[in-house]
Amino acid sequence: MIELGSNEYRRVTFALALGSFLVFCNLYLFQPMLPFMANHFQVSETQVNWIFAASTLVLAVALVPWAVGSESIGRRKVMLIGLISMPFIGLGMLLFDSLIMLVIMRALMGLALAAFASVAVAYMVEELSSKAFGQAIGGYIAANSLGGITGRILGGTLTDALGWKPAVLTMAILTLAGVLVVAWLLPAQKHFKPQRGMLRYHNRTILEHMKNRSIWIAMLIGGLNFALFVNLYSVMGFRLVSAPHSLPVGLASLIFLCYLAGTLSSKLTSVWNRHYSAPQGIIAGSIISMLGMLVAYVDQLAFMALGLMLISFGAFFAHTLAYAWVSQRATHAKATATALYLVHYYIGGSLGGFFLIYCWQHGGWGSVIAGGSLIYLTLFILCYRLTLQPDVSQKEHAQS
Repeated sequence: MIELGSNEYRRVTFALALGSFLVFCNLYLFQPMLPFMANHFQVSETQVNWIFAASTLVLAVALVPWAVGSESIGRRKVMLIGLISMPFIGLGMLLFDSLIMLVIMRALMGLALAAFASVAVAYMVEELSSKAFGQAIGGYIAANSLGGITGRILGGTLTDALGWKPAVLTMAILTLAGVLVVAWLLPAQKHFKPQRGMLRYHNRTILEHMKNRSIWIAMLIGGLNFALFVNLYSVMGFRLVSAPHSLPVGLASLIFLCYLAGTLSSKLTSVWNRHYSAPQGIIAGSIISMLGMLVAYVDQLAFMALGLMLISFGAFFAHTLAYAWVSQRATHAKATATALYLVHYYIGGSLGGFFLIYCWQHGGWGSVIAGGSLIYLTLFILCYRLTLQPDVSQKEHAQS
């Protein structure tokens, strides 16, 4: 196993962090553009949300098939297939200027993104020692947030200055360069054992993971957490470009710098795990996130920014703990388990957008708070149920 601090550990963690960074740059590129695209295509906020939702929905659906495939052909090969496809799909978007075709291309992008997202954590679990994995998972999630920040700001600022197609072209070029670096750095797996011709086995493991209450509750928590987090940002984008603020799209996209609070909190989970249980941390993160939604009610830019930072800090803290909980509690077929978590995660993000944007259209941020509070209530009920499950990771820490 690869140990913490070794040269191979640094190669693996940097390569996977870079791959994660590229995936999330591409996933969130269009989120700050949504107000611009709504005006460009002359459609409503909920209609234009399909540009974002198409990629997240298809990503969610494709996660498990990619994970199952990786059990046969290997994690590294699956990750590289997805990464190499991304820049070419991005270039394909430049051939069209209709909303329907753009939604279709974004759906294809979701298919490519799913390949990396579905198996990267399983690669780490299988190749890294327990101590190295506990440190690496925080860096991996931090790369998610940095990728989300970069993709959104790049998309918003370039669209404001040059239009949406130059923004997509720039992202495709940067992605291609990054993919070449990942392919060079990421070593072949040494501890992977292929399981061929076992489709029935994989179907059975999916059912077993879903029947494992400890894992399934964490998956539901991940979905609700992401439904709130990512879509509170989407609503804030529409809020800032509307009166009385009327900010340009490029300037409004700077709100995604608030994601840096999530980058910090995801790294802090390794410290939390040494002293407290994961369910307690998920509850703490969710409380902080909900507080941010309430603070953002004040219609001043400083309070809105503070609210978004609290939302980011809490949501990423909860997500990192829930994600690691699933990967560690799965006793077998870990790629399938983590993929199932992400299925819930991205379906939550996709459906939550239509719900919270609808609330925004019919009552402003006050209505968003009312709708969001219902989701938070469900989230806290699930967190309580998770606290009733024995925390195996705490026992492992005590024994080590």
